[in-house]
Amino acid sequence: MILCAVVAAVLVVLGVVVARRFADDGPLTRPDQAQPGTVLLVPGYGGSQAALSQLARRLGTAGRTAQVITLPDGGTGDLRVQADSLEQAVRRELTAGAPSVDLIGYSAGGVVARLWVDRYDGATVARRIVTLGSPLHGTRIAGMGAALVPRSCPEACRQLAPGSDLLDDIDDSDLPEGLPWLSIWTNDDETVQPPDSARLDGAVNVALQEICPRARVSHSALPTDPLVTALVLRSVGPDPLLRPTECPA
Repeated sequence: MILCAVVAAVLVVLGVVVARRFADDGPLTRPDQAQPGTVLLVPGYGGSQAALSQLARRLGTAGRTAQVITLPDGGTGDLRVQADSLEQAVRRELTAGAPSVDLIGYSAGGVVARLWVDRYDGATVARRIVTLGSPLHGTRIAGMGAALVPRSCPEACRQLAPGSDLLDDIDDSDLPEGLPWLSIWTNDDETVQPPDSARLDGAVNVALQEICPRARVSHSALPTDPLVTALVLRSVGPDPLLRPTECPA
């Protein structure tokens, strides 16, 4: 009897999660923008958590529950598998009672977030998404690696080459209407070339130097730069996500 009760309880919880994400009669209501949930931070290529952990601590100081997810295969394997791992993290938060999730994807982590939205109907549970220097249309360095030294260019590297099948699939898929998404990049990016590969149709797209002309921020500094951090905190706060027009003080 106890076992039956436990199984029934689990099925109820899973039923609630599934019901929020799928319906036979059309799209579900988007997450309540006034009720921020857990913030999940998705690392870039290589899976290092160091820089994002600093941003997660800053979010925690601001009163948010934030955690950096761990990517499989050291963050260099199939980006689709990484999206599956993100889904597992999202499911854990929803099952634990989070009303929704906010995602922050750094570099290739933003591509993982984009894949997750498509593969798991992510717009039904993602309140907001912020990407930092994400090569959503690829980066030349990956293209060079795939062409010149393929043995030293793991699967994620090859998938980030401009024109890859994975990126073409993303380009062919529209961003779900009503999903607040902010894409930030720096014109000083030395890793994602061209830097505006981070531009995403349907998102709020911002080159940092458009609002902070004197800013000098490298690709690796995006998650820890004070100006970028201020923009991230504002974008995942309770107020509507709008295009920033002024450089944070």
